Amino acid sequence: MMRVGLTGGIGSGKTTVGRVFRTLGIPIFEADAEGRRLLAHDTALKQAIVERFGASIRNDEGIDRAALAGIVFKDPAALKALNALIHPAVREAFDRWTREQRAPYVMMEAAVLAESGGHRTLDAIVVVSAPEPLRIRRVLERDGVLEEAVRARLANQVSEAERLAIADHVIHNDDTQMVIPQVLRVHAALLRSVGA
Repeated sequence: MMRVGLTGGIGSGKTTVGRVFRTLGIPIFEADAEGRRLLAHDTALKQAIVERFGASIRNDEGIDRAALAGIVFKDPAALKALNALIHPAVREAFDRWTREQRAPYVMMEAAVLAESGGHRTLDAIVVVSAPEPLRIRRVLERDGVLEEAVRARLANQVSEAERLAIADHVIHNDDTQMVIPQVLRVHAALLRSVGA
């Protein structure tokens, strides 16, 4: 089965694009949600994270995600260390999930495919692209956070040019082009590539 990555920078609209693919019958594995699930329920992963980052990130539920984010989004080396723990566990979960699916292809929606090197494990990459000012505005409206917080997260993502460099297909979500026709074109191309 063909495995397709769906990625884009924060605020690009990749989740919305994923919903369109889902309505077309394509199973979507949400890597970020799976990472959060593993962080909450995978005992070995939680222990490894506490060993790496210290007991101050532990709370009654296990890992204090806000405390952990406060560490890793200010320190690229810490973020890299956290990703080295979480990404292999997420990829393993994706492999198990993929074996259970019955579709022409499956998609992994992930914010950091380029950053993690995860794009190398997939057969095709779809990038949702939008200009940075528009992405920042969307996140400010969606999350109700300070612009400084959004820029800190952007600083930990690869540039748009680097993301586009790994793309096999690009969907422009820049408020000047309709998204659904673009998704339909990409879907048709992916179906052709698997002979469906």
